[in-house]
Amino acid sequence: MRVNAYIEHAMTSRNLLASLLTFSIIILFSACKSQEFDFSKKDVKSGQKLVGLDFDKQSVNTMYRYLGRNKTGYDSLRKYETDNETFPALLFDPHPSGYTMPENNPTGNQWDIPEDIALPSSDEEIAFMSIPELASLIKSKKLSSERLTQIYLDRIKKYDAKLQSVITVTEELAMKQAREADRQLASGNYKGILHGIPYGVKDLMAVEGYPTTWGAAPYKNQMINYTSTVVKKLEAQGAVLIAKLVSGSLARGDVWFGGKTKNPWDLNQGASGSSAGSGSATSAGLVAFSLGTETLGSITSPATRNGVTGLRPTYGRVSRHGVMSLSWSMDKVGPLCRSAEDTEIVFNAIYGKDPLDPTTNDIGFSQVDKRPSDLKVAYLKEDIEADSSDQGKNLWAELEVLKEMGVNPDPISLPKNYPYNVFDIILRAEAGAFFDDLVLSKGVDQMVEQHYGSRANSLRQARLIPAVEYLQANRQRRQLMDDIHQLFKDYDVIIAPTFRGRQLFITNLTGHPVVSIPTGFDKRGRPTSMTFIGNLYDEGSILALAKAYQKVTDFDEKHPPLFYNSQND
Repeated sequence: MRVNAYIEHAMTSRNLLASLLTFSIIILFSACKSQEFDFSKKDVKSGQKLVGLDFDKQSVNTMYRYLGRNKTGYDSLRKYETDNETFPALLFDPHPSGYTMPENNPTGNQWDIPEDIALPSSDEEIAFMSIPELASLIKSKKLSSERLTQIYLDRIKKYDAKLQSVITVTEELAMKQAREADRQLASGNYKGILHGIPYGVKDLMAVEGYPTTWGAAPYKNQMINYTSTVVKKLEAQGAVLIAKLVSGSLARGDVWFGGKTKNPWDLNQGASGSSAGSGSATSAGLVAFSLGTETLGSITSPATRNGVTGLRPTYGRVSRHGVMSLSWSMDKVGPLCRSAEDTEIVFNAIYGKDPLDPTTNDIGFSQVDKRPSDLKVAYLKEDIEADSSDQGKNLWAELEVLKEMGVNPDPISLPKNYPYNVFDIILRAEAGAFFDDLVLSKGVDQMVEQHYGSRANSLRQARLIPAVEYLQANRQRRQLMDDIHQLFKDYDVIIAPTFRGRQLFITNLTGHPVVSIPTGFDKRGRPTSMTFIGNLYDEGSILALAKAYQKVTDFDEKHPPLFYNSQND
């Protein structure tokens, strides 16, 4: 029946309500049938090529209105604000199939604070002391937190123009916290080994009253009116926040809106990213320790480049509340320090359940007191053999040192039969979701880097990643997690090159913890490293071996000569 006939029927009907309803349905049907969207069927046909599909003409015709309805939904969704702290309803589960959670029985970790530490004659020597040594000076009142804080603030003012490692100096807050630490100590309230110790955090972590720039021009004046959980935890233990350190722009590389952060061992080289400021400032003695974040190498890479020790904990170990998200299923927060012992101390202070971060849990952390010979160890033989660089040569040499310590590693290899070239869409899709407003508003155009490998370019292309492929990649990821668990479960520690092969990529996908430690220097005098991989929640074993290794070597005691003139190497 033609539309006019329906109208005539409706107008002559005795049931006015039924007539009006019929009329409304006809109008809606007619509108839908003739509706045109701001894209054509030809656009749909062309767009398929981006994702490797080829639907025929009839299929495209059939899909057209459905795709239009989808787009209307997208447009509606973009009108709703989403808070930065909101995680997706689908949370990443790092536990392989059949995984049994470890018993929650932390042993109450203790670190000895030596009593016979003398106060060095120079501020420079003080700045490079370990956390236990500094704690000894503060606890014995040979050195006040206020003076120690001033030493580090003075070093920032003296050296950071060369390094560009600091975005914001939190001097007013630091001096207030230092004086409070001294006051509490004087009244008999000593909070522990971090009491009065100055530190810095990567500027992805919110601190109320100070900008949180995320290293990117569009956010350089951003003020977040609350403080991240990790900063609150350190504050509760008496630590003193003196600086917000450079993050590469939106957690990418070592370039930020103010320049490029430098490696203190070679000022012609970047500090690597994106925890570039944390690695550089810690290495150069501008802070006693620092916090960084890693999604795909941003703790281990700057730890290597700047010659410090970096721990990337198990996924979900440390709260990310108040920390910029890049990938909800891959981000981790961890410490960068000048030794494995310092790293263990800081990790112990920041890990644990946080109701504000749905990925965290209450699984305890315990120090491992096994001797190196008692640890079950493997090494990635093929990856180490494939590295002919100075980095690889140094690793081979240090593998011999480990054997002399009683380590007897088995050779193993990582699985090869996975679509590794697609897994990074997981990170890129999640980053695209978090920064969608930045892309749609064109604010992404303000970012300093706009080249092929830039964060700006990565965020734009994320809009063209299909949801189906994102989910398929995560299904393959689940299989990879199961395989890696089977490979690692018989070992406490896996020794690996930091960069050679795929271990860095794989372990970030699976959520396993790693620690990167210095192994010497290349021909240019730049630091090299090796990585210890642990089982889920077993940071204790990799830190135990790292500490044992650093007791018989001195690479962790080396400091960049440009920033440590007292060194007698």
